[in-house]
Amino acid sequence: MRILLTNDDGIYAPGILAAKTALDSLGEVWMVAPERPRSAAGHAITLHKPLRIMPITLPNGIKGYATNGMPTDCVMLGFEILMEGYCDLVVSGINSSPNLGLDLTYSGTVAAAMEGAVLNVPSFAISLACDHRVDITGPEQFAVAAAFAVRLARWFVKHPLPPTTLLNVNVPAVPEEAIQGAVFTHQGRREYVDRIEPRIDPSGRPYYWQTGSLREDTPDPGSDVHAILQNQISVTPIHLDLTAYALLDSLRGELLNG
Repeated sequence: MRILLTNDDGIYAPGILAAKTALDSLGEVWMVAPERPRSAAGHAITLHKPLRIMPITLPNGIKGYATNGMPTDCVMLGFEILMEGYCDLVVSGINSSPNLGLDLTYSGTVAAAMEGAVLNVPSFAISLACDHRVDITGPEQFAVAAAFAVRLARWFVKHPLPPTTLLNVNVPAVPEEAIQGAVFTHQGRREYVDRIEPRIDPSGRPYYWQTGSLREDTPDPGSDVHAILQNQISVTPIHLDLTAYALLDSLRGELLNG
């Protein structure tokens, strides 16, 4: 199996190292990731500057490629240039924080897997659903998620998805014995309040910091958010067609002309 592995936390993040070590058991893994963190980059691509691919060797001897681009750029470059268009699976992660509910619209991790789907390669994004206040520093903290990534990669071989679809996976940040299984889920809601915090710099000029706290959500059984609260691994199928078909059907009787 030829696997393209990327992330949005950067080439030196412990999550991608854990994923690389685990996925190596399945075949040839090409690790191509941003040279620095690109969290919340969404599905951005780089059009205004040259893109470069830099071979690197991590302190533990693992080799990979760093780019100066976004997560989506990493998938494009890895697939087209390094792997010459021969790729069996795109894996994005393991992200060091959750990608649940509406957060996935911002996520560079999920966007990288989306690009894999655009390229018609089976793809999934995987994240550790860890409280942002918890310090995640070592690959061992990603062991449960890494093991599930291997299991899911094997599952993909026998269960191909329809075109332009992918899976968004979130793994509870709890010990393996506390995991209550894995479930397929729908995208829930995870919204923030008080997102913009006004501040004053030393010169007396205002500036603003993106922050916010999670709003308490109404329980939504069957959603990714609810699964994580139950210590279940959440696996959400995502498709790239954003058309609101139910609304489209209701609008077809409306007249826009005149």
